[in-house]
Amino acid sequence: MIDKIKELIAEADAFTTQSKDEVEAFRIKYLGKKGLLNTYFAEFKNVANDQKKEFGQAINQLKNTAQDKVDALKGALENTEEAAFSGDLSRPGDPISIGARHPISIVKNQIIDIFSNIGFNVSEGPEIEDDWHNFTALNLPEYHPARDMQDTFFIQTDPDILLRTHTSSVQVRYMENNAPPIRTISPGRVYRNEAISSRSHCFFHQVEGLYIDKDVSFADLKQTLQYFTTEMFGKSKIRLRPSYFPFTEPSAEIDVYWGLETETDYKITKGTGWLEIGGCGMVDPNVLINCNIDPEEYSGFAFGVGIDRIAMLLHQISDIRLLSENDVRFLEQFKSAL
Repeated sequence: MIDKIKELIAEADAFTTQSKDEVEAFRIKYLGKKGLLNTYFAEFKNVANDQKKEFGQAINQLKNTAQDKVDALKGALENTEEAAFSGDLSRPGDPISIGARHPISIVKNQIIDIFSNIGFNVSEGPEIEDDWHNFTALNLPEYHPARDMQDTFFIQTDPDILLRTHTSSVQVRYMENNAPPIRTISPGRVYRNEAISSRSHCFFHQVEGLYIDKDVSFADLKQTLQYFTTEMFGKSKIRLRPSYFPFTEPSAEIDVYWGLETETDYKITKGTGWLEIGGCGMVDPNVLINCNIDPEEYSGFAFGVGIDRIAMLLHQISDIRLLSENDVRFLEQFKSAL
């Protein structure tokens, strides 16, 4: 057997080729997982004790010879390829296209910056949520009729698990783990089971805000929203129309006066000049109780605005589906907004 190994050493030492494929085949034959070297290593235990030293030395010599041959041939072939290259090394390489942030990300970051300037931090939570945080804790117990207002994606194997329908669930989690004063915004993706059209999709993006402290009033809410619309749109005229949300009382829709300066203004405001951008209200005491906050000591407000809608307004995007199609031609328009 030792004589056979010596023959293989001579064979490996004499091997030569100009083909990378043949070099790889040689490597596999000698050094591969099922190659000759491993076969002889497996036979080592069957060799007589007085021959083990000579046998082991022969195996190591075969290993070193094969490895050195592979390294030498690979190096020679790489040098040959480099020498054969006739291109102009002084020419510039292929141009690298600079990417752009998605308009959703641009607007979300703007909103975060605006509210961080007045002390709001950012809180995040899971998109796959449980019934308690998405509904029940927000004053929407089982069979509450307001649940019909939201077409929800439930997980088929567990009706208690769902895709969150709003980022208010993040606010519940935040209140459960943080004592007042609380001042936080919760940006994120939410899901509704809606028909796809030019005006809707199965998911969209929200930023919801929450402020809990002593003696918080509706006037505080209005001033906060007025600050936001001034910073975001350059428009400070807002109005709050009475509305209904299960987790706030009283509740209101937020309208900003967009104006009627262009034909587009007439179209998006339906000729009124007013544009709805979200909802708001004072946090319902039941929600505070569910989150272990004493409503006799603390009060607060909450609000929510749609990031997609704001992005469409600021960048004059006509079809919401463009935000989710990842068309490079569409996204390249926002390089200047980085």
